[in-house]
Amino acid sequence: MFTTRPEIAGTFGVVATTHWIASSVGMAVLERGGNAFDAAVAAAFVLNVAEPHLNGPGGDVPIIIHDARTATQHVICGQGGAPDAATPEKFAELGLDLVPGTGLLPAVVPGAFDAWALMLRDWGTMELHDVLAYAIGYARNGIHLVPRIPAAIEQMRPMFEEEWKTSAAVFLPDGKVPEPGRLFARPALADTWERLCRESVGASREARIDAARNAWYRGFVAEAIGRFYGTQEILDSTGRRNKGLLTADDMARWAASVEAPLGYDYHGHTVLKVGPWSQGPAMLQQLALLKGFDLAAMDPEGPEFVHTVAEAAKLAFADREAYYGDPEFAQVPMAHLLSDSYNDARRKLITGTASMELRPGSVPGFTPQVDRGGEARAALLTRAPGVGEPTVARLGAMGGDTCHVDIIDRWGNMVSATPSGGWLQSSPVIPELGFPLSTRGQMFWTHKGHPNSIAPRKRPRTTLSPSMALRDGKAWMSFGTPGGDQQDQWQPIMFLRMVHHAMTIQQSIDAPSFHAEHWPSSFWPRVARPGKLVLESRFAPAVLDNLKARGHLAEFGADWSEGRLSAARLEDDGQMFAGANPRGMQGYAVGR
Repeated sequence: MFTTRPEIAGTFGVVATTHWIASSVGMAVLERGGNAFDAAVAAAFVLNVAEPHLNGPGGDVPIIIHDARTATQHVICGQGGAPDAATPEKFAELGLDLVPGTGLLPAVVPGAFDAWALMLRDWGTMELHDVLAYAIGYARNGIHLVPRIPAAIEQMRPMFEEEWKTSAAVFLPDGKVPEPGRLFARPALADTWERLCRESVGASREARIDAARNAWYRGFVAEAIGRFYGTQEILDSTGRRNKGLLTADDMARWAASVEAPLGYDYHGHTVLKVGPWSQGPAMLQQLALLKGFDLAAMDPEGPEFVHTVAEAAKLAFADREAYYGDPEFAQVPMAHLLSDSYNDARRKLITGTASMELRPGSVPGFTPQVDRGGEARAALLTRAPGVGEPTVARLGAMGGDTCHVDIIDRWGNMVSATPSGGWLQSSPVIPELGFPLSTRGQMFWTHKGHPNSIAPRKRPRTTLSPSMALRDGKAWMSFGTPGGDQQDQWQPIMFLRMVHHAMTIQQSIDAPSFHAEHWPSSFWPRVARPGKLVLESRFAPAVLDNLKARGHLAEFGADWSEGRLSAARLEDDGQMFAGANPRGMQGYAVGR
């Protein structure tokens, strides 16, 4: 079977990320004696510099880990909550029925730093300054610019020059878009990280890490954020200038947390996901529906496979729209949504023809609410830079996107993490810090009564969705992808092809993929395109014709346009394998 590159194999450790420099840094940490948790933190900070159009220090991250010492799995939540001032009433007062996609209003507490620091403290072995040293070096001395970064800056250039001048100072050095292939430095960001290291003072490694956390959320970082958000009025995707709602007090009240993952058993595997404050459970719901089909008998690149998987996704994502939200604020009927009886009934809705409806299921005691994502909103995508669903940016403005990290070390520890947010297109740079903040708040609804309605301290229902799989009860694979709403479409496709068609990681990543846009996007302006199905043009033309005959509004995209997957797995004989996405020519797996 065709692959673009070999699947990496080793026994010491493997690292797969969305950028080759981050993968190399993760491996360097393993070589120095660090474990998977140390390596993931170092790689993640490097991604802040290497892929600023895809993530940043002011972003967010969910992490799933396997602790080999205790043979347990945990979720570390780095998704910050909404400011205390963020209420439906406040947005109504501003005349807004959607949270904007850019600017200051959609900012939530930037949770990524605390999540990484918490993992380093409780599961890592190294000092913060040791794992940060790689990123500081690249921020201070410069990092190679891949072509997509200057392209993103060019699209934002008018906004930077006319409105977000603090961003222009960082991303338009000497008033120009930096050239691809050149070294690009971030001195203000390097200063911020170096100050964090200086303030990491304490009698133990754990106390020193906690001191840095305190400096971020109750010290100089929080103070700089509070000043900027409290004094600036910034043009955003509404076409108006708005102040921010986030304060230093909002920062001080928040901390990363640890919780149990959700799991679902499927053909000898247990797939683990983050809870319903993310879209992650939608993958589990798809598996629950697909369990009743003979996928092994289907051609993994044939129309029956594509149709069946796409129709299952429509049903699962309809439930995401109706029922998911932060479970600390809303009751989410997850056990019912994953039950055999519920999915046996829902499975009957998958017929030989494409559905054009958004059909959440019926759950006793719940009244499903769904927005239909009016097509008229699509016109808004061409009016504001930096907005929209990342993977369909070709339709208008160029949105931000996401990164991913998978690591297994020689002791069998595993990390799957999907850092994102705070990308250069999201909001203006805070000058004292050298980076912008996440606009994840755009994923809230502003009307009351919905599980994902905006509320103080509530987590928005993020699209970020790392994955881990156990096989026969033992940790087997870490995997994930950038891609907004497509994350929990591309991941099940990869996983199903491995389980049912004996593909390797790299074979499954390289195989042509697809996605639907049937339900409302999680990104402003929340557009849905019922029935739309996009396939890479490496599928046979007959597949597209068959899907159209079934009623799908199917079309071909570019040959290599679907997904930025990576994965790492550990087999019973001690061998580790890893693969990464060739699309975009950035992701690489390394190991030995």
